[in-house]
Amino acid sequence: MPEPTGYPILDDLLPRLARVEELDAAALENEHIAVLGRKAGILTAASKQIPTLPPEERRAFGAAVNRVKAAFESAVEARRAALAEAARRAEAGAVDATMPARRRWSGAEHPISATMREVGEIFRGLGFVVATGPEVESEWYNFHALNFPPNHPALDMHDTLYVDGAPLPGADGGRQLLRTHTSPVQVRALLAQAPPVRILVPGMVYRNDPFDPSHAPAFQQIEGLVVDEGITFVDLKATLVHFARRLFAADVRTRFRPSFFPFTEPSAEMDVECQLCRGGGCPACKGTGWMEILGCGMVHPRVLENCGVDAERYTGFAFGMGPGRMTMLRHGITDIRTLYQGDMRLLTQLGA
Repeated sequence: MPEPTGYPILDDLLPRLARVEELDAAALENEHIAVLGRKAGILTAASKQIPTLPPEERRAFGAAVNRVKAAFESAVEARRAALAEAARRAEAGAVDATMPARRRWSGAEHPISATMREVGEIFRGLGFVVATGPEVESEWYNFHALNFPPNHPALDMHDTLYVDGAPLPGADGGRQLLRTHTSPVQVRALLAQAPPVRILVPGMVYRNDPFDPSHAPAFQQIEGLVVDEGITFVDLKATLVHFARRLFAADVRTRFRPSFFPFTEPSAEMDVECQLCRGGGCPACKGTGWMEILGCGMVHPRVLENCGVDAERYTGFAFGMGPGRMTMLRHGITDIRTLYQGDMRLLTQLGA
């Protein structure tokens, strides 16, 4: 607050200056116009009187006008700032500006998608090309062409999801169903082109299974097929061992165990050394030190014949794996449902 100037026109403004900090926004703007307005403001009018004063009074009066004007301008700007801050706080409600900001969720590649991408890159490096096919199939493509006998349990309603509708075209027609594996795409590939064939088949498959820690009614599967002259089990083993060493570790141990699948003969299941205990035995591998990652085998001659391929001239191998199960093994997840529940904390951690 400036000291009294001795000029009534200026000193009368000092009480008004003291009350500026009490004004609301509308009153503040009115006071600004009344005192500092360019056309009718009190201080503007006082400035216009300076040329009319005696020369010896002009300097003192002009300096007094400037002091009061500066004080008014400063008080008005301070009040405007205070009102703006009060409005901001009112708009924000009871938010504590000192609290840390909410962390924004960032997107990440789903861990199953990441596994499928890596698997695809490995096999593309071996000359495989990706093939796809319909998810609604006929019994012939899904079962009969693949050497499933008519009384095989997989054809029962408790294992396969059948779809109402007219029979689909095929060698013998047959009911519509949601494919239980991506093997029908292998049949379609052999029918569409003569060997050599080297394909990788990713896609969704469906089973009439409960949703429990180790099963899902709908899940991703990746299969592979190689058919050419002179293909042997040695080629199968070399391909899959190379794949395991690229996906898990260069020194990972593998083993093949005899198994049975209608569409391959001989058939095998492939295990890798448990990546959690490094073969020492743990709950995840049930103390064996090994984890199964895929099934495989040499293509059954009947499958080749059903697809119009000369089984005397050509041989081949096939394999199939579940990337969901593979993802569980890589990350030590014991419940497959965890991967499908949309928990952003887990997906962000695994997809980082």
